Amino acid sequence: MTKTQTTDDLTVYFDGACPLCRAEISMYKTQDGAEEIAFVDITDAADLGENLDLEQAASRFHVRRSDGSLVSGAEGFVEIWLRMRGWRWLAAMAHIPGMLWLMEMAYRGFLPLRPFLARKLGRHLTKDETANA
Repeated sequence: MTKTQTTDDLTVYFDGACPLCRAEISMYKTQDGAEEIAFVDITDAADLGENLDLEQAASRFHVRRSDGSLVSGAEGFVEIWLRMRGWRWLAAMAHIPGMLWLMEMAYRGFLPLRPFLARKLGRHLTKDETANA
């Protein structure tokens, strides 16, 4: 497993082939608290660990806690936000009754849009790279 950080407190699996996912993870990596997180690009990982295969990892956002338990979707984002000092307020909101459910429903609503948004962002990034060359 390829890790970009040095601790095993939390492992975040992301789709490095998705420009939208890469942009989000790049932003997270700059945040105070990112040193507590191992970021694993599923397109480079030989082994994703127990209970996670490439198809599952590509279809939905997954995070593995230090105890080995796997969470996904909104719950996975909350795990990241808990470690990001400037984002803990957002994690705290997930503890409001019904809020995690709403976050999960919003995430599920986003999933069908992700390929379209990734293509749009990918084209935009390609144009920017061409313009800067």
